[in-house]
Amino acid sequence: MLCAAIVCGFLLDLLLADPAWMPHPVVIMGKAITALEPRLRRLFPDTPQGRLRAGRVLAAVLPLGTLAVTGGVCLGAAMLHPVLGFAVQTLWCWQALAVQGLGKESRNVYNKLTGATLEEARRAVGRIVGRDTQALTAEGVTKAAVETVAENFADGVMAPLLYMLIGGAPLALCYKAVNTMDSMVGYKNDQYLYFGRAAAHLDDAAGYLPARLAALFWIAGAALTGQNAKNAWRTWRRDRRCHASPNSAQTESACAGALGVQLAGPAYYFGKLYEKPTIGDPLRPIEPKDILRANRVLYTASVLALVLGLAVRALVVSLL
Repeated sequence: MLCAAIVCGFLLDLLLADPAWMPHPVVIMGKAITALEPRLRRLFPDTPQGRLRAGRVLAAVLPLGTLAVTGGVCLGAAMLHPVLGFAVQTLWCWQALAVQGLGKESRNVYNKLTGATLEEARRAVGRIVGRDTQALTAEGVTKAAVETVAENFADGVMAPLLYMLIGGAPLALCYKAVNTMDSMVGYKNDQYLYFGRAAAHLDDAAGYLPARLAALFWIAGAALTGQNAKNAWRTWRRDRRCHASPNSAQTESACAGALGVQLAGPAYYFGKLYEKPTIGDPLRPIEPKDILRANRVLYTASVLALVLGLAVRALVVSLL
């Protein structure tokens, strides 16, 4: 039943992405973080140690609360009727995945780069990246879009897929809660250096295995889409640690090698320049079509991960 729900959720994501009219769990998580943050800050002293403790409470309450609520709903729905339980699992598996949403948003960046103004392309890429985009060149916009497709394959596809294969939609949404916390408070700036530390470390731990699996699936996807899988493997082995995060460079390095371009490098966040190392070799200049090439690998690697994941789960279940 769970495997069927995962497949149906995956197909719904490919067909419909995330309809704007439908309430999304990540939006609810974001609102919960926004509501909890000031309350937790008031509960503890406004000192580095106090902010650390407040952040640890958030890092425990949101994921565990998400797991408890969604697990309870799934169990209750299944007890009422198996079809209702299947429907709830399918819905939340669908919403935990972001294959089509990521592909759609990155294609929008490509369309703006090739058929509109640079300012419109900057606004389009600003919807899917965390860096400052107002001064990006066309090359910078393209790099940002390619990087986010590669990085978010791990965060938005591989990780939730892995966790739903292990523990269904509740565990996948628990991971989404962790990832959402990191994206909102896991910054090394004055406001979140201490408060967001626990969320950032928890996200690193939860994404550690998925990021490395994602890199391997990206290399396989590159081979199947006619890209340079050999160079993807070589670049991944060399550059996979070229990032402050232990996970972010995993898929970015595989993507850079597959395309034969250089990614990453210095970038502005909240008006401050961060001297990030480059990833990959500039064998050729990056171009807008690289967004489409990255998308082809995204879809191919996602299907590969689904099929192999289901096969491994079926094997494990048969042995138990």
